Amino acid sequence: MTKLVAVSRRGFLASAGAAGLVAASGIAMPFYSRAAARPSFTHGVQSGDVDVESGMVWTRADRPSRVMFEVSTREDFANAVKLPSLDALPESDFAVKRLLTGLPADQDIFYRLTLADLADINVTSEPIVGHFKTAPASRRNVRFVWSGDTVGQGWGIDTDRGGMKTYATMTGHAPDFFLHSGDTIYADGPLKETVELADGTVWNNIVTPEKSKVAETLDEYRGQWKYNMLDEHVLAMNAQVPTFFQWDDHEVVNNWSSAKDLTGDDRYAEKNIHLLAARAGRAFHEMTPIRYQPAEPGRVYRKIGYGPLLDVFFLDLRSYRGANGPSMEETLTPEARILGAEQVKWLKRELANSQATWKVIACDMPLGLVVWDNWADSAGAEAVANGDDGPAKGRELEIADLLRFIKNAGITNTVWMTADVHYTAAHYYDPSKAQFQDFEPFWEFVSGPLHAGTFGPNGLDMTFGPEVKYVKAPTEEQGANLPPSMGLQFFGIVDIDGRSEQLTVRLMDADDTELYKVTLDPKRG
Repeated sequence: MTKLVAVSRRGFLASAGAAGLVAASGIAMPFYSRAAARPSFTHGVQSGDVDVESGMVWTRADRPSRVMFEVSTREDFANAVKLPSLDALPESDFAVKRLLTGLPADQDIFYRLTLADLADINVTSEPIVGHFKTAPASRRNVRFVWSGDTVGQGWGIDTDRGGMKTYATMTGHAPDFFLHSGDTIYADGPLKETVELADGTVWNNIVTPEKSKVAETLDEYRGQWKYNMLDEHVLAMNAQVPTFFQWDDHEVVNNWSSAKDLTGDDRYAEKNIHLLAARAGRAFHEMTPIRYQPAEPGRVYRKIGYGPLLDVFFLDLRSYRGANGPSMEETLTPEARILGAEQVKWLKRELANSQATWKVIACDMPLGLVVWDNWADSAGAEAVANGDDGPAKGRELEIADLLRFIKNAGITNTVWMTADVHYTAAHYYDPSKAQFQDFEPFWEFVSGPLHAGTFGPNGLDMTFGPEVKYVKAPTEEQGANLPPSMGLQFFGIVDIDGRSEQLTVRLMDADDTELYKVTLDPKRG
């Protein structure tokens, strides 16, 4: 029987403050529960969606509290500006976030938060400090990291094995931001306390009540996010590096679409996929520093302008797709879509208007890899590719239309970044090798998992002519769902040179080994 711990004291102490308290001194502090007289921060701080003059910040309290904000360009807060306070209330699970505006470009920003207990505002917490750097208004070197897939396939936080070490490795590269490409949580992936490994050792998970079953209630979805923030490396990155989040399927349930049928899944008492998705979406926006989109509250797709060298376009291949199926439609019907008409219209407009040298398209699923909806029978399209290698059909029609538009509009220097398949690869899409040829060549880079089972490699669909330039995945002898302890956990680093404007991509593993490197020269428009 799985042992449940609301807070594993051994795990917290071993992970140096895994409940997320980093005091102003920078010393990690363990969380001791509501019994303490003073309010406390339960899961550290986060920042995200940073641009030239603004950025989102997030935190969570342990009780109804008034959250007081100070912002400074100095680490000693000598020139701090105090902002109006916000209230952390049960309705948002005591989480708050706000957009810091009017910030100077290309500047280190420090923010300090303090809690006052709403039951007695004279009782205050220790302060907590976070940091990010705003995007540059002029050309300078830019670096970001990306990956996906956190706490999947039963691999949770094992403090004896160092926790989620890939986060520490990424933080060590001092990136401007981290792009999380989706499967940010595994709401459908319960954890067991122990897992026996092939080498005879045992993987020991920290297990919380919310991670002991599939998420169905709003609190259970929230608990998936809080679990990840028990890890010391996640907390340390959150306090220093902004994260730009997008989502995929496991934030709700595996292979999620609005037509997902859960009637045969005995794990779920709640069978209504629309209700589950609504709860998951609310938790996603409550527990991350993603920006609020007034035109469509709850929207995930968006653009972040990161100075003159880089625009990042975040796609959402989940919320507007038709049902998973063969994806063999010959015309672009609503059922054949994966982005949806409005998102495609937005993306075309924003790409055409972009003045940035590089346009990174952050896509939560790869374009040319076959991802089956039904792996047992190799049937149904879960991603874009339908596996037939022929002319564009089904969901490929929407991508073909987009690629044609990019070519005809003269949009240059597009690079696709993705995750989802739990291995790392570099793909070059060549129209001369494709069935659909009306597009300019482009690169797609795949990374992940961050802390989940390793799988792959997947088969290729040649509709858009992908060529594998590099791949690192389990061998046939190693099998599938390899634990993080096997070392096949991956992330990528992107460097844009401020002078030459060249973009260099490096595929890395959790031990910081460089696996593959390519430098792309910008095309001059």
